[in-house]
Amino acid sequence: MFYQIIIHTPIWVWALLTLLLWLGVKQSLPRQTSLLKTAVMPLVLTGLSLYGTVSAFGNAPAIMLTWLTASIVLATWVLQVPLPDATRYDTRTRTFQLPGSWVPLALMLGIFANKYVVGVALRLHPELLHEALFTLGFSALSGAFSGVFAARAARLWRLALGQTRVSLLTLGEFS
Repeated sequence: MFYQIIIHTPIWVWALLTLLLWLGVKQSLPRQTSLLKTAVMPLVLTGLSLYGTVSAFGNAPAIMLTWLTASIVLATWVLQVPLPDATRYDTRTRTFQLPGSWVPLALMLGIFANKYVVGVALRLHPELLHEALFTLGFSALSGAFSGVFAARAARLWRLALGQTRVSLLTLGEFS
C-alpha cells in the first residue's frame, strides 16, 4: 500500500519537497540576509499552512480557532527564546548575519508532512473529515508550525528595530 501511495502522489509534490529540502539545507549554513527576506519565507509558509488547513478541513470556526490558537501559543513561546549569540543586524546595510540552523528545515518538513499525511489519510478514509480529533489535531499542528515560523522572523525584526532605535539615538547625541 505504501508503494501505491508513493506512485500516485503527483510529481509536483515531490518537486515541492525537493525545493523545501534545498531551502532547508541552505538555512543550515551561516548566511547574510536582508530584512525583507526574513519575512518572505514565514509569510509564504504560513499562507500555505493556512491554505492547506482550509482546503482540507474547510473554514469552520472551530478549525480556524484551533489553527489560530496553536499559532499564537507557539509564537508566544518562541518569542521568549533568545536569538543565537551569533545573530547580528547591521543597521547601515540592513542585513542580518545569521548562524546556520536546522530548525527551518524541520519546520518546512513538518508543514509538508502534515499536509501530505492529511491528504493521504482523507483520500483513503474520507470519513476522517467528520472526526473532531483528526481535524482539530492536524489544524493545531499546522497552526503550531506557522506560529514557530512567524515568531522566528518576528524575533529578527525585533532585533532590527531595537538596533535601528539605538542607532538613531546615538546619531542624535552627535548632532
